[in-house]
Amino acid sequence: MAQHRDPAPPRLHRRGQGVTSPRVVLVTGASSGIGEATSRAAASRGDHVVLLARGRESLERVAADCDALGAASTLVVPADVSDDAAVSEAVATTMERHQRLDVVVGCAGVVAYGRLEEVPVDVFDQVLATNLHGSTNLARHVLPVLRDQGGGSMVLVGSLIGHLAVPDMGAYALSKWGVRALVRQLRVDNRDRPGIRFGYVAPGGVDTPIYRQAATYGDSVGRPPFPVASPERVARRVLAIADRPWLPSQVGPANDVIRFGFTALPWVYDRLVNPLFRVVAQDLVAPVVRGPGNVLASDQRLNGLRGDQGNALVGVARNLQAVVRRRRSGS
Repeated sequence: MAQHRDPAPPRLHRRGQGVTSPRVVLVTGASSGIGEATSRAAASRGDHVVLLARGRESLERVAADCDALGAASTLVVPADVSDDAAVSEAVATTMERHQRLDVVVGCAGVVAYGRLEEVPVDVFDQVLATNLHGSTNLARHVLPVLRDQGGGSMVLVGSLIGHLAVPDMGAYALSKWGVRALVRQLRVDNRDRPGIRFGYVAPGGVDTPIYRQAATYGDSVGRPPFPVASPERVARRVLAIADRPWLPSQVGPANDVIRFGFTALPWVYDRLVNPLFRVVAQDLVAPVVRGPGNVLASDQRLNGLRGDQGNALVGVARNLQAVVRRRRSGS
């Protein structure tokens, strides 16, 4: 059951040259990481925030923070975005409460590590169901609202990996390539409603809990690759693109360098990506605990704004030391 709060009288806030009423901002994946940061950023400017994720306890924690930051109101709606009926009900609940949607942000995402044949079918399919089908479900049910209003914004959070191929992340890569295609399709399909803005944001490594929450079936665990952005930085880009979708979608200049290598120098990229990814984007020192992580069901124990996996360059140095030790030992 959804719960809402009205912690303070609605505040007016400035946008551009004018003054507008607080906007209604719906965020999926709001219980952790980028989704939490986006919710907090919207709350700090005095918006109404609608928080969606699978776990109520974490959503209530984020809602309390949003209240303290100055949200016009908070609405907690536990929902699994891979369940189309649940998304439909969540949007209906939001409309019953607010009668409009101004900004919709799709941040819900899960990760699985392992080669395609190593990841169990149900885990692989659920990564696609959450990341890609969940984004589609969200669009399916908010589009009629935005089209009836004649305006509003929808921003989907993709990934640098939605532009690349990397080792041991087949399900995630497929899902994020699909999210990028979905945004492009939405822009084409809705050209008759020029007031609706569709945005896309592609972060690289971000300091969030998603890496430690991931399903793991390979021989090492994931970590955010250098350079690591803060979730707040990504959230600022998300809300900026909601108003100005022509802004750069990539978060950080390193993304452009890597994408150039993948596109323009594929023979170089393919030769280097495996050893570099292993050192930069995996943790070769941490113990490997194989299992589905939070992919198949909500596990709120590690939910939070940040992932707290330490300095990325220190992690790279430790990985290099581990590689040298293994080569010396012949393992």
